[in-house]
Amino acid sequence: MREGAGGGKLVAKSPCAGLVPVTHGGVTLDEVVPEAITSVAFLKGAAAPGGAWPAPNRWAGDAVRRIVSFGPGKAFVIGPELEVPGAAVTDQSDAWAMMVLEGPGARDVLARLCPQDLRPDVFVEGHAAQSLIGHMTATLMRTGADRYELLIFRSMARTAVHELGTAMAMVAARG
Repeated sequence: MREGAGGGKLVAKSPCAGLVPVTHGGVTLDEVVPEAITSVAFLKGAAAPGGAWPAPNRWAGDAVRRIVSFGPGKAFVIGPELEVPGAAVTDQSDAWAMMVLEGPGARDVLARLCPQDLRPDVFVEGHAAQSLIGHMTATLMRTGADRYELLIFRSMARTAVHELGTAMAMVAARG
């Protein structure tokens, strides 16, 4: 906590503070606050290290650190920073809101807002995509049978929660 102008206290808040959790019909939207979100862009001539580095549009890792690959030379590291030789690494932690949408019907909720093919045999666990949620740029990761993690620009967190909550209510009303 820091002291602000006029002697008041400044308190850091997460992007979705006071907005979540939201639950409708067994589907819940909540926030995940990772230690860090870092973009990785490989410099010309450099290549991704082998081993745990995922193929494009996939993610690999665990609850502590996840690498989300978007294509040749472009990725996010979610969690503690990672040494990546031959890459430009930029901390983007304050730029993103990270949310989890889970429960039976989570895919149906996303299908109302996202043009991504989310069929279970196409977008399987371990897949990632840069797409849209409504009109907002988003990164989607399928992290379980009925679980998706979403990265949306921090400035759009309130809108994202509203849009996803509305879609959740519509899916729940259908059921």
